[in-house]
Amino acid sequence: MNKNYILTLDALKSGLVSKLVESGILEGDFILPWSVVKSIDRDLINNSIGRERVLKELNRLRNLAENGKINLEYVDDGETDTLKSVVNLSNKYGAVILTASEEKYKLYKSIGAKSSILRDPNVDLPRVIKYFDESTMSVHLKEGVNPRAKKGSPGNWVYTDIDEKILTREDLEEMIDELMEFAKVDEETFVEKMGKGVILIQLRQYRIVIATPPFSDGYEITVVKPIKKLTLDDYNLPPSLIRRFRERAEGILIAGAPGEGKTTFSQALAEFYRSLGKVVKTIESPRDLQLPPDITQYSKNYSDESELYDIMLLSRPDFTIFDEMRTTEDFKLFIDLRLAGVGMIGVVHAAKPIDAVQRFVERLELGMIPSVLDTVIYLKGGQVSKVYEVSMAARVPYGLQREELARPVVEIRDFFTKKVEYEFYVFGRRVFVIPVGKSREVYIDEYGSPATVEEIIRHELGDIIDEMEIKMINEKQAILFVPTWGYRQVKKALKGKARKLRKKYGIKIAIEPIITSD
Repeated sequence: MNKNYILTLDALKSGLVSKLVESGILEGDFILPWSVVKSIDRDLINNSIGRERVLKELNRLRNLAENGKINLEYVDDGETDTLKSVVNLSNKYGAVILTASEEKYKLYKSIGAKSSILRDPNVDLPRVIKYFDESTMSVHLKEGVNPRAKKGSPGNWVYTDIDEKILTREDLEEMIDELMEFAKVDEETFVEKMGKGVILIQLRQYRIVIATPPFSDGYEITVVKPIKKLTLDDYNLPPSLIRRFRERAEGILIAGAPGEGKTTFSQALAEFYRSLGKVVKTIESPRDLQLPPDITQYSKNYSDESELYDIMLLSRPDFTIFDEMRTTEDFKLFIDLRLAGVGMIGVVHAAKPIDAVQRFVERLELGMIPSVLDTVIYLKGGQVSKVYEVSMAARVPYGLQREELARPVVEIRDFFTKKVEYEFYVFGRRVFVIPVGKSREVYIDEYGSPATVEEIIRHELGDIIDEMEIKMINEKQAILFVPTWGYRQVKKALKGKARKLRKKYGIKIAIEPIITSD
């Protein structure tokens, strides 16, 4: 987790702080009290053992800070007593005291101070972590298969072998035992969930999913490491979109396929709102966003939807990040909190930008969608590739002409061009999702001649549609309006023909009664 840390003399002497930062285990703001610097100065004067190691470690930390890997701050604590200094600073900043001494670690804990003991990542961490290098996004281990990993960056990665040895069930069982034991002794590691055949572990910044029979067909361990942390500035977004985030966006969806950078962007957006003085919280399953300590992270695994709803309303966040919305209960909680006035940012898997909005169609009355969603951000290859704004209008939907067919329409508009790309509206009992402005497809009929969709439908249905109207929605979708006096009989007669059209040409026909204003 991203935290504040207090550097002690023995932590610097160990040389482990820079190593843990470079390996991605530690990240955040590092505070070096001047009382510790004075201790280093005394050691240099007295030719103390380890002085060269301390100076090298300070240089490494300064280089990491200059390269933007960490924040390093020297703090004048006004103390000559180093122990008192680090404890006071720990209390003041809510920071963790780093130490390499088992005795000092126990001392800090005994007086109620937050402390963490440094361990060499190449010696003490469970072996599954040792499969990672700087380019590794995730590691995939399964019995009967050699270890594999995703290497690269979002949108530009390869799935490759990382070891020739075929893993056995015994290998996986030993690794699982090792992880469970490590979770007992490491204060930054915890078991997030333990179910029948499934275990979720948060090992510092690594998310670990363990699957065993009967849930899976074999023992499997998947370990995911957060990608490089970015700020909103790193995405080079247009000022108009930043202005929308600041002034208008309160129901945001962050969408994209797995591994395309959704979590990284949601972290950047969370810290953006935090920088504006907003109260930000998260709902996660498991808690794996890398965020500052003043952003509280709630686990969905340890509470139900009603508890989370009550906690969110009582704690009064300005914005809530809901990471990985999957179930109907997740969407319902998002909807309820948004309608209660909480700014919501939901992260969803979606193959196309419009799919993210469609996830709400069956879960929410259509007219309420613009009250819940106003902005959709689609990520591809780690970059923002599409932005939609969601709004409501009352008019005749695209593809229809008759004025009496006017109704509420949800418009999905490209944020930058302001062009409406999709419309949602209700007709009869169906919700139609219509791409706007798409060119009509031309088919080759059974005689080898070009024909439009309307011509194909009229040819297939014959004289039965003389008193009916065909309205094309798009090249694959049409509505056949039937007079109310014969609606039931005609609909029954047309069902078989409509199925034939769909099977033969992929054309979907909805049959609806003609509704007049009489």
